[in-house]
Amino acid sequence: MNPKATPAQVKAAEAILGHHFSCRRYIESALTHPSATEGMPVSECYERLEFLGDSILGAIVAKELFERYPSLDEGALSRLKTSLVSGETLSAVAEDLGVGPCIAFGASEKSKSARGMHSALENVYEALVGALYLDAGIQKTREFVLGTLEDRIDNHEAQAPSNPKSALQELVQRTLKCAPEYVVVGQEGPAHDPSFIVVVKVQGIRVGRGSGSSKKHASAQAAADALERLTKGRADGALCGSVLAHDFDEEGTCTSSH
Repeated sequence: MNPKATPAQVKAAEAILGHHFSCRRYIESALTHPSATEGMPVSECYERLEFLGDSILGAIVAKELFERYPSLDEGALSRLKTSLVSGETLSAVAEDLGVGPCIAFGASEKSKSARGMHSALENVYEALVGALYLDAGIQKTREFVLGTLEDRIDNHEAQAPSNPKSALQELVQRTLKCAPEYVVVGQEGPAHDPSFIVVVKVQGIRVGRGSGSSKKHASAQAAADALERLTKGRADGALCGSVLAHDFDEEGTCTSSH
């Protein structure tokens, strides 16, 4: 029995990508979960293509953000890129595209939970990017990536405050009736080119961390990190649920179950 993706699955994936593969091995492997190729060479499943696709995807998104938003600093660009290529984003995109039915699973994975499918969707999206790059080149791959992420790129830009410290100050004072506190906790690098590490605390609990070439820049990064944690990226900038100081541990990680 051939454990790889079926012709029907390949055809459906090609329709999603808008490309007919000249090398069938690429698209077949990109759609094949490791559970379907146990005991076979690693090249038979999507893992190697996922590795390649991850790098290609990152480069495409980074270049697009760099060119589209010349006023954003390195920290803001990094946060946008990280969110856009996160597992949560990619799995949602792949699900919306209809990638799920195209994936060939082994018997051991077919009855697994939704979490397993979530991971597979993310991995296969990256593998498809890698396969498309090898078979069609960077331009076709760029068109696919940006076409599937376009709405999210625009949405994330709308969420990025130009002054994260002011935005955090306003949010915390309005909702928690207190002010954020910034603390320099470290300095790295030579004296002529230092890198400062700053944490921001709310009600004595660390909710954000940032680094930069100046204390001002590091504080801005910490504020932006705190905003992302406290609002969980909500477009309206509101606290997610009833986030209070006890919802965060000493590392600034949200521990609330609501």
